Amino acid sequence: MEACSKCGAPFQCGKNEDHCWCMDLPAVSNPKDGETCLCRKCLERETEGRKKMSLGMKVGKLVFGTREKLRKLKGKIMDSKAAPAGKIYDFEAKLNDGKARKLGAYKGKVLLIVNTASECGYTPQYEGLEKLHRKYKDRGLAVVGFPANDFGAQEPGSDAQIKSFCLKNFGVTFDLFAKVAVKGAEIHPLFKFLTTESGHNGAIPWNFSKFVVARDGRVAERFGPDTEPMSSEMTGLVEKLLEEQP
Repeated sequence: MEACSKCGAPFQCGKNEDHCWCMDLPAVSNPKDGETCLCRKCLERETEGRKKMSLGMKVGKLVFGTREKLRKLKGKIMDSKAAPAGKIYDFEAKLNDGKARKLGAYKGKVLLIVNTASECGYTPQYEGLEKLHRKYKDRGLAVVGFPANDFGAQEPGSDAQIKSFCLKNFGVTFDLFAKVAVKGAEIHPLFKFLTTESGHNGAIPWNFSKFVVARDGRVAERFGPDTEPMSSEMTGLVEKLLEEQP
């Protein structure tokens, strides 16, 4: 089986095409055992007749996984353009009940921003987010969820339905905002900032992507959907940032 010259993973079809789906991403070496890459022709064929949800999750996870590997290898995100610390507090969004909330209300706290969905394979992460919130809220952590219907139409409900679902199934008490767009022409200004000016830039690949904001208003880190809220990687960073002075 021929391997992709860009990412090093073997092609599922065994062909050696000039370019694969990752042609626009920097090369990442040492693919995991069993990891394969799709040549562009195969990707086009797979797209036909496949449900948007299943293909979107597969490609989204692969693309974000590649970017995460690159960031760990090089110690930085591909696009590191960053606005001054504190700019995030200029944004405003509607809470789940329709009331406006300025992000400045969280100034001085460690802030975890997550785009969520109710019908996603990652939806059980609501439980971990609530545990993280309860463990650190008294020390200055604020978890905030922004439901979005951008990936596989996995957040179809109304704001009231979303709130009821989260409370009934996961006992969510952290702040939930009204449903927003986190990509495309209708992207909310907050998420446009997070994906283009936060210093951890790049399109959001799927539900439950995570941005961590330090007490001084800088976006300190970004995690992908695969990072569990109560993982040592997340809790270690939260505890470190909580020790910082605003």
